[in-house]
Amino acid sequence: MTDDIKITRTRAHEMVAAGARLFDVRTEAEFATGAVPGAVNIPVQVIAQAIDQHAQPGDTIVLYCKSGMRSDLAAKVLRGMGFAKSYNLGGIGEW
Repeated sequence: MTDDIKITRTRAHEMVAAGARLFDVRTEAEFATGAVPGAVNIPVQVIAQAIDQHAQPGDTIVLYCKSGMRSDLAAKVLRGMGFAKSYNLGGIGEW
């Protein structure tokens, strides 16, 4: 793939403004403590099983977690499943 998985704050905002799906891959408990407005919570542990309920393979997807490690993993898992436009913003603080 020619696209980098890791994106900047500016690029993430542009993508979401253009209609990208925004997913928080932290646990439900972490999500409940605060999240980016409009984000959907799909914990990384279940993203492979749950993504079809929230996105299609052609959709642009922006993911974040606490530090960026889980969202990096989630982006790689999704790309492996055919969601080629999956990107890692990093930690929630990057938003």
